[in-house]
Amino acid sequence: MSAKPPADDPVQDAPEVGEPLRAAAGLPAVAHSLRVAGRQMGARRTALTLLRVNQPRGFDCPGCAWPEPEKPHRAEFCENGAKAVAEEATLRRVTPAFFAEHGLAELSERSGYWLGQQGRLTEPMYLAEGAEHYRPIGWDAAFELIADELAALDSPDEAVFYTSGRTSNEAAFLYQLFAREFGTNNLPDCSNLCHESSGSALTETLGVGKGSVLLEDLYRADLIVVAGQNPGTNHPRMLTALERAKAEGARIITVNPLPEAGLERFRNPQTARGLVGGGTALTDLFLQVRLGGDQALFRLLNKLIIERDGAVDEGFVREHTHGFDGFAEAARAADWDQTLEATGLTRAEIERALEMVLAADSVVVCWAMGLTQHKHAVPTIKEVVNFLLLRGNIGRPGAGVCPVRGHSNVQGDRTMGIVERPEAAFLDALAAEFGFEPPRHHGFDVVNAIRALRDGQAKVFFAMGGNFVAASPDTEVTERAMRRARLTVHVSTKLNRSHCVTGARALILPTLGRTERDVGSGGEQFVTVEDSMGVVHASRGRLRPASEALLSEPAIVCRLARRVLGERSATPWAEFEADYAAVRARIARVIPGFTDFEERVSRPGGFTLPHAPRDERRFPTATGKANFTAEPVTFPRLPAGRLLLQTLRSHDQYNTTVYGLDDRYRGITGGRRVVLVHPEDAAEAGLTDGDYADLVSEWTDGTERVAPGFRVVHYPTARGCAAAYYPETNVLVPLDATADTSNTPASKSVVIRLTPGAACQ
Repeated sequence: MSAKPPADDPVQDAPEVGEPLRAAAGLPAVAHSLRVAGRQMGARRTALTLLRVNQPRGFDCPGCAWPEPEKPHRAEFCENGAKAVAEEATLRRVTPAFFAEHGLAELSERSGYWLGQQGRLTEPMYLAEGAEHYRPIGWDAAFELIADELAALDSPDEAVFYTSGRTSNEAAFLYQLFAREFGTNNLPDCSNLCHESSGSALTETLGVGKGSVLLEDLYRADLIVVAGQNPGTNHPRMLTALERAKAEGARIITVNPLPEAGLERFRNPQTARGLVGGGTALTDLFLQVRLGGDQALFRLLNKLIIERDGAVDEGFVREHTHGFDGFAEAARAADWDQTLEATGLTRAEIERALEMVLAADSVVVCWAMGLTQHKHAVPTIKEVVNFLLLRGNIGRPGAGVCPVRGHSNVQGDRTMGIVERPEAAFLDALAAEFGFEPPRHHGFDVVNAIRALRDGQAKVFFAMGGNFVAASPDTEVTERAMRRARLTVHVSTKLNRSHCVTGARALILPTLGRTERDVGSGGEQFVTVEDSMGVVHASRGRLRPASEALLSEPAIVCRLARRVLGERSATPWAEFEADYAAVRARIARVIPGFTDFEERVSRPGGFTLPHAPRDERRFPTATGKANFTAEPVTFPRLPAGRLLLQTLRSHDQYNTTVYGLDDRYRGITGGRRVVLVHPEDAAEAGLTDGDYADLVSEWTDGTERVAPGFRVVHYPTARGCAAAYYPETNVLVPLDATADTSNTPASKSVVIRLTPGAACQ
């Protein structure tokens, strides 16, 4: 039997700090995975469950969206994947007795870590207006309550339907269909918070808002550039792919403000050398760029490529691209001094990077939120595309763009229509298939949904998974906005902070997890997901559900739709609930690329969705070609005595889910309220290692926000830069501090000053 959850919240602001590690994974990762899994699941359940993760007849890991290889290893999971599975398959339970014992006021004072450690939710729970405790409620009564509240709205656009990345394709398709039949495009999702900048930039330049590479392209690449990304913590199985790429002859340039253990050396726990040997050195060149300096770096590299005789693939540029002359003029104006200021790099480092680029016939650029969460994120990613277009590195083996998505199926949700600005062709297909006229006006993304709730323009908030309050920026504003709602509803597997920040009334609807068997009136069902590289495959849970009262996400949507829409909907919701194959048949008719969905997804490994730039060198843009762009180069400039803060994850968390209080690779144990600062920057602020400081963010509108009580940790960051964990630092990011075009929170470029403080009590 697993250990009981912690009775008390552990202190999180008094960590022990040691030296950062220089290698990732290996035996320590295996030991830690098994220890965490054993505590949550017990030994037998651990063995049975982990061996089914990411297997052809098993279930997709509920963690990251990294793809599986053609022949998965028997243990095709990483340390953080094991933690994610353990917390879902835990034997701990949150029953009505728990809510009777713990009132809302008490739960609101608990940390997200403590809440998550309590275990799986078992029954629908209802918080009445003015009540202190959640109480049990039947499913029918819960749907009735939601339907009544939706019917009382003056407009369907007063409802917001949020989606987390863990939702399956089937549930996501049904969810957006219900929202649009109800009458709104208010479908914000977690993409709005992370990779929206990637989609915006790639859609404009290449015509498809997804990555253009497959796993095999990494193995065939001559050069892989990993920019603004920490695979060792955020997508650890990527390290296995990079190790194989190195074995095939690839070289790797890492561009990041922080040195990360996984990109220095990888000890592959699937090999003897990784378990007991020294592992594999991955990075050939580390460019320790200052936060926000990536656009300037790629612009200068592009200038140098243009100026080198024979370096530009002129045939590709002439045949497949548009806008080269305007871009080339802007690139030639790139300035060495400005670039060195923006990046903090030396001339020698950039020249070495150039020579590695010119020596490579095929180049892949991978990136994550280190590039997407800046005000100038979209221009930065456009400059990455320029970099690849110059040498024809789009639409051929071993080359392309690789935005590494975070949560499992976050990309699939978008493919299924979870988007606040749907394309007309998609809406036309929905209308033809289901016989109703979908709304055509744009809905709310995450930031605009918070504004609408804040301003009283939205009154019902429904979340299909996720932890909206903790994931969103401007914590105090977000919480006030949520409390203005008439009703908040969360479909969840576990407790989180969002259940404690409610509207006048609130519901928690417990759902099946990926690990669990889904058996309904039509028999046992499976769902599908899309990974970060556009491969769609099946996911089949095998564990007995945590409670007999749980419903699957598709069942929740279908029952809600029947109650809310009634006879005005001709959609066969009962049929869809009984048989997910019926849902997939409709997806195949509505969404391009899903022809013969049922048959193709039944094959081991599933199938790859079409991608015109990759498959045909065809670019479905406004010009019909890949577009060079010439955005002005911008980068943050700091006033004296200020630092640029990036929010990031510890190694013991995934998104807002905190598994523990250690960040093993960075040498931090037993706490989360830390700020990583270069020793010289700390000294200039009058602080030393071990001191406590308040983080005060400063914005151009004159506003300031404070996150108190962070332990200063001397760390080898780029000068002028600092780092601290979210969600604790989300309070520092104003709602209006977003990326141009994408409206993604600018959480990687927060101007702060450090003021002496004390540990939080």
